[in-house]
Amino acid sequence: MSTSAFQPVAASERIATLDVLRGFALFGILLMNMEAFSGPLNMSFTGIDPHWQGADYWADAFVYIFVQGKFFTLFSLLFGAGFAVMAQRASSAGRDFTRFYLRRSLGLLIIGALHAVLLWSGDILVAYALLSFALLAFREAPRSWLPVLGTAAYVGAAVLMLLLGVLMQFAPADASSAQQTAAVASIEAQRQAYGHGSYVQAVAQRLRDLGASLGALLVVGPQVLGMFLIGAWFARSGAIADPARYRRLWAVLRWLLLPLGLAVMFSSVYLQSYNPPGRFDMRGATAYALTAIAGLLMCLGYLAWGVRWSRYLQWLAPAGRMALSNYLGQSLICTLVFYAYGLGWFEQMGRAGQLLFAAGVFAAQVALSHVWLRRFQFGPVEWVWRALTYLQLPPLRR
Repeated sequence: MSTSAFQPVAASERIATLDVLRGFALFGILLMNMEAFSGPLNMSFTGIDPHWQGADYWADAFVYIFVQGKFFTLFSLLFGAGFAVMAQRASSAGRDFTRFYLRRSLGLLIIGALHAVLLWSGDILVAYALLSFALLAFREAPRSWLPVLGTAAYVGAAVLMLLLGVLMQFAPADASSAQQTAAVASIEAQRQAYGHGSYVQAVAQRLRDLGASLGALLVVGPQVLGMFLIGAWFARSGAIADPARYRRLWAVLRWLLLPLGLAVMFSSVYLQSYNPPGRFDMRGATAYALTAIAGLLMCLGYLAWGVRWSRYLQWLAPAGRMALSNYLGQSLICTLVFYAYGLGWFEQMGRAGQLLFAAGVFAAQVALSHVWLRRFQFGPVEWVWRALTYLQLPPLRR
């Protein structure tokens, strides 16, 4: 049967909870990314920066402990759940899924590459697209294998960081010094391009940043793929669509894994709360591994609470249905506010102010999503993605 008969999912066929969770994750991702929008990308995600004072310090600590690495993993989990839902739907209809999915992944790769080069170098879509090709290989895997394989892949990345930390113990001192010098140089290049340069200079720097981010897939890739597989289990098992059947599982995630993850996160902060760019030793590797494990545990806890309160969070669903458009919209808004070719607020806003700004942007996106979906079936970028996937122009207006 022709894959062209495989049509975009209708609103009545969607799992509403997934849209709510995507909206919830989208806000967390914006909170996490604000530091990287408003300053050099390579100075972000390094822990609780000691140069902040007062409310800015506590805002930075809040993001590091409760947000960073938790919503990125949640969004990855939801991507895997969406994959499983599409695969089940194709199987039920007796239609070819592989060619459809390859086109979908290629479309996401195109959108992600354009985002990374033209808007913001902190893009995650390219990684998602590349790893989604690997996800296809697990479509026929037994359902019970998925959480085991996913957890193994995710934890494997943390173990890899520990091994790298061990190797760095035997590296010559001048190698570590050269690494820190290169890190400082890359930060300064970003500061000049994004904080003082033209749009063309920013694009050139984004191309360099994209190459570096692809190199980071060695560690980030297994984590993302692991969350894809765990998310696929949540969809294939029916745990998200029918949570009442899995009350014990959800209770364990809420009341055991979330507090355990928070304890692991605090242990990481106690061990090392800040890791200067370019420095990597055994202590830093251990702190990173603990942070990664905490991210997995807390992500699952957040998922469980999101499912529990989804009926009260339905107002987030439109933003979740337009998650791709809103994600790209966040990059457009924030780079135009912070970069030199926009308002030029680069490195001018404190951490507390960044969080308030993020809340305002997201509130506006939620309101706009409600208005948009009253008139249109898809978000604008979702419509383009569907056109690339189905090789036809789906109707946009309701």
